[in-house]
Amino acid sequence: TCSGRVISKLLCSGEKEVDLAVQSAKAAFKVWSQLSGMERSRVLLEAARIIREQRDEIATLETINNGKSIFEARVDIDISWQCLEYYAGLAGSLAGEHIQLPGGSFGYTRREPLGVCVGIGAWNYPFQIACWKSAPALACGNAMVFKPSPFTPISVVRLAEIFTEAGVPKGLFNVVQGGVATGQFLCHHPDVAKISFTGSVPTGVKIMEMAAKGIKPVTLELGGKSPLIIFSDSVLENAVNGALMANFLTQGEVCCNGTRVFVQREILEAFTKEVVKRTQKIKVGDPLLEDTRMGALINRPHLDRVQGFIKQAKEQGAKVLCGGDLYVPDDPKLKNGYYMRPCVLGNCTDDMTCVKEEIFGPVMSILPFDTEEEVVERANNTKFGLAGGVFTRDIQKAHRVVAALKAGMCFINNYNISPVELPFGGYKSSGFGRENGRAAIEYYSQLKTVCVEMGDVESVF
Repeated sequence: TCSGRVISKLLCSGEKEVDLAVQSAKAAFKVWSQLSGMERSRVLLEAARIIREQRDEIATLETINNGKSIFEARVDIDISWQCLEYYAGLAGSLAGEHIQLPGGSFGYTRREPLGVCVGIGAWNYPFQIACWKSAPALACGNAMVFKPSPFTPISVVRLAEIFTEAGVPKGLFNVVQGGVATGQFLCHHPDVAKISFTGSVPTGVKIMEMAAKGIKPVTLELGGKSPLIIFSDSVLENAVNGALMANFLTQGEVCCNGTRVFVQREILEAFTKEVVKRTQKIKVGDPLLEDTRMGALINRPHLDRVQGFIKQAKEQGAKVLCGGDLYVPDDPKLKNGYYMRPCVLGNCTDDMTCVKEEIFGPVMSILPFDTEEEVVERANNTKFGLAGGVFTRDIQKAHRVVAALKAGMCFINNYNISPVELPFGGYKSSGFGRENGRAAIEYYSQLKTVCVEMGDVESVF
């Protein structure tokens, strides 16, 4: 990513390796699922402690793995240990309920784990996604087999080692490596109880089709083309900061990015001028340097794809206000890395490809609007529904607009913060199911109802 050189080569897991991983997880599940929530909590807290202690080393590994700036990678690792801590806190409180029935009889529900869950991660937040999926899964008493993206295979292996150090039964969190074929073996495996996937819409469709054959529940966290709505009464500096956060984190390779920036016409010129000025100052280059704010894109085909979107945008009449060109760092070791300057597109219209399709790179499209009613309709005119944001000083308007947005994760006067206490997930083609918050517990457990008769059985026969 950063230098164009190969860091390491890993063997793809075939059907045999996938089966071994699932069988090993199944054996560990028998032990882990019998522990109390408090016992599981202690192990998860220990894993969180190790990650916190090794934060800098893991962040460095993640930067080499993905190409994002070390500054951002450290934030990812902090969110990761916080996630484990949060679900460790919930593990001891997972419970069913008792329901009184007539004549002293009663019923109760048990919240039980599913079994061996599969996690399939994306390459933009490799370590963090693995924690987002494994923390609630393990807290509920499940085992997990995790397949990272073949583009970022390294840091998740470190997580598996940390879980083992923390004291989970051997094989409870297994990592298999590979691409499409490995994913298919996992989805079709008869001993897999659930699949949680983060990635693109087309792959999400395929995963759902494969899971359907085994009636396996799925959680899908897919793409987005999210709207960020800037009203003329917003604090300009905050709105500009929000737009930068909504577009340029992790080189723009973020599924919930607010890439359609709708700006009310009265402040269009002032906002655009400031955004362009700030974007031009973003330091691109060696992601391991402390002052770098944008590292390298994931690989050459992806960089070419992002460049193709910018070329097409120009052909369709959009204006490149800054960036969009390739960047070659001074360091000769990095000259073959996949760097580009962050790009702001002006003169955009809703029918342009750059406004309709997910680019997944550092490209912001600015669109003018006049009225609240108009912008809400345009914001919702997309097959996606992952996120949305509003900047305004009018708090009633803010709540009114987010209530009207068809998106699962909405922001008011901020963007792209993901506290582990809050559920995260999409509407429409952006997927379903939720990660984080108490909501994730629902997707990693199942309810059993028990009905108890305290008197004589009455028969109608």
